Amino acid sequence: MRIILRIFGFLFSIGAVLFVLSAAVLGYFYWHYSKDLPDHAQLANYEPPVMTRVHAADGSLLAEYARERRLFLPIQAVPKTVLAAFLSAEDKNFYKHGGIDPEGIARAIVTNLRSGGRREQGASTITQQVAKNFLLTNERSYERKIREALIALRIESAFSKDRILELYLNEIYLGLGNYGVAAAALNYFGKSVHELSLAEAAYLAALPKAPNNYHPFRGRQAAIERRNWVIDRMVDNGYAKREDGDAAKKTPLDVNPRVVSPNTIASGFFAEEVRRDIAERYGEKKLYEGGLSVRATLDPKLQAFARRALVDGLVRFDEARGWRGTEQRIEVGAREWGTALAEVRAFTDVQPWRIAVVLEVNKNEAKIGLQPRREPSGAVSRDRQTGVIPADGMRWTRRPVERTVSPGDVVYVEPLEGKMGQYRLRQIPEISGALVAMDPYTGRVQAMVGGFSFDQGEFNRATQAQRQPGSSFKPFVYATALDNGYTPSSVVLDAPITVDMGPGQEAWTPSNYDGKSSGPRTLRYGIEHSKNLMTVRLAKDVGMPLVSEYARRFGIYDDMLPVLSMSLGAGETTVMRMTAAYAMLVNGGRRIKPSLIDRIQDRMGQTIYRHDERECVGCAAEAWANQNEPKLVDKREQVLDPITAYQMVSMLEGVVQRGTAQVVKAVGKPLAGKTGTTNDAKDVWFVGFSPDLAVGVYLGYDRPRSLGSSATAGQYAAPIFRDFMAAALKDKPATPFRVPPGVKLIRISAASGLRAGGESGTILEAFKPGTAPPDNYSVIGLGGGGVTPEAERAAGAGTGGLY
Repeated sequence: MRIILRIFGFLFSIGAVLFVLSAAVLGYFYWHYSKDLPDHAQLANYEPPVMTRVHAADGSLLAEYARERRLFLPIQAVPKTVLAAFLSAEDKNFYKHGGIDPEGIARAIVTNLRSGGRREQGASTITQQVAKNFLLTNERSYERKIREALIALRIESAFSKDRILELYLNEIYLGLGNYGVAAAALNYFGKSVHELSLAEAAYLAALPKAPNNYHPFRGRQAAIERRNWVIDRMVDNGYAKREDGDAAKKTPLDVNPRVVSPNTIASGFFAEEVRRDIAERYGEKKLYEGGLSVRATLDPKLQAFARRALVDGLVRFDEARGWRGTEQRIEVGAREWGTALAEVRAFTDVQPWRIAVVLEVNKNEAKIGLQPRREPSGAVSRDRQTGVIPADGMRWTRRPVERTVSPGDVVYVEPLEGKMGQYRLRQIPEISGALVAMDPYTGRVQAMVGGFSFDQGEFNRATQAQRQPGSSFKPFVYATALDNGYTPSSVVLDAPITVDMGPGQEAWTPSNYDGKSSGPRTLRYGIEHSKNLMTVRLAKDVGMPLVSEYARRFGIYDDMLPVLSMSLGAGETTVMRMTAAYAMLVNGGRRIKPSLIDRIQDRMGQTIYRHDERECVGCAAEAWANQNEPKLVDKREQVLDPITAYQMVSMLEGVVQRGTAQVVKAVGKPLAGKTGTTNDAKDVWFVGFSPDLAVGVYLGYDRPRSLGSSATAGQYAAPIFRDFMAAALKDKPATPFRVPPGVKLIRISAASGLRAGGESGTILEAFKPGTAPPDNYSVIGLGGGGVTPEAERAAGAGTGGLY
């Protein structure tokens, strides 16, 4: 017995020593591998990088901005089918183990040995994958696996299973730039996770192991096999019925990667302006990782109308100057033309224009091959479409077919309406321009086109191009006068004037566009017929410092030189600023701030920016209880007297009815506006409005040069405004301009400005309370032609607008 006790004691001592040694070794290893472990507590406040999404006013998706394409989805919102697929593929015992799954490790070893050494199933739990993705590197080593296991144990002790699974499903990389199940569902299948079928959910769950190996196009067969393996696991684990699983395995892998591009509605310039705005407000990190939800002001229908109107105007001008020839050629005989043509860069926002190559040419037509479309995989389609450009499709070039194009020429073409397989020859215009359409009461920019093509160049001529507005600035000289004692029937002398520029400077002698003068005329006549001499005399009489102040109020210039040449639009401004200024005329003189964004919400749905700053009194009531109707308190600055604003609207309506923009009358709705053509016709403008829509149009070369000795805004800019308004107002009633309280409408003689009866040559003019047509005929500027303000020394001779 003693011997047995001694032996037992000896063995116990040996065991105790071994236990202590083992504990010491394990303790050392635990200390060694855990001393520099990342702090798992950071997961508690983790916010994954989520892409910012921009929606148009109608809710359609306009653009997405992200470094990683990810949409965050709370675990409660993940469908059971998706959860089952990922648990079956990655960690079926997830809700049972404590971070490490010994059973899973053994199962993985057996499964991989049976498969001939292929690594079909991993041994890492979802918790371990979270540890690796969030807190460790992708280094492959035993040391990293040990550290991963230790962190997994800590994570399990600190967080709930649902939180761990939520982190995993939103962080995991699923190929094609997608992170998380929500973004992957949308970008692989064009669906929300709630719409995914069993087969689709299984495919997404197949991807974490090796997204590139199971690429839907390059590794299609392997992807289908892996998807079917996941489906089998779902059936084995009781998540799906056998018959449903068999049916799902027979389903084709129908992946069609979603492409989100502002160019789909020709709004690249708009989207880029929104992107810059957000980056300036919140920084690049918030833009690309903050998960912002942005509601933009863009109206997709108006945007389409705006692009069409501007492009048609640019092309009209460009084609009138003839065919310039092609800039690119490919050898159609040396290699298969479709492959070569597919490599040619085409603008994606000029539909229905397409790139084509000329294959054959004869006297009556040119045979063309159209650029093949690319498959979702990026491969060039094998389909080869051909067509012809008939002689009629090249008539605008004023050349015979054989002298216009030759085989190998790469050209743009547009389908001829109603003629299958026939196309019209096109060329990218050299001239450019911009169009802005804005709600005049809120400043919401509903459409903006900054050039012919955003793909051609990102320079936005609506917001970035500083150009002279020419005579489109004149209404603000007249508004200054009307706001300071003048009336629309005040008479100004239309006669030659010479401005003394100061010692050593050549005198400035402005002239009217037609080189003629018409004597004493009313203010209305001067604005309707864009008389330069009248404008200069009026500006002199009012005083340029006051005109400069009004230009600042309207936001046209920040600090305009108070010199007479500036009264003809010699300063530089943007289309956006001019459109906003005109909007303040039609909205009754209220200051507005142009905005492309209505509202921005953070990832939690909290509104962090709202364009409409008006206060709603009474809107906070939780339920209706017969209280008074809520009121909007508008504290925006009144930059112009409302009656003055209406007087200008009435006079600008006359520009359309009787003046330089009569081409706009064809729309058949109440419209008003002003043409603007600068010196040497380097820029042409038309800025105007309906009662509810303000629009600015500009045309010019990026490197300024004359559009032609006889070019005017009435020829080129006003027709673009006309075409846009015709489309935008097609289904709108012919609403007259709103008349503010207190306006007196008095019939006057259009020629003299004196009170008149009902005879011909009269007009119903708007007057403020306490004012009326003059009883006696008096002319502003009648006493002398010389003007000598010292400030004119800085103006420079020969600047300003013409027409």
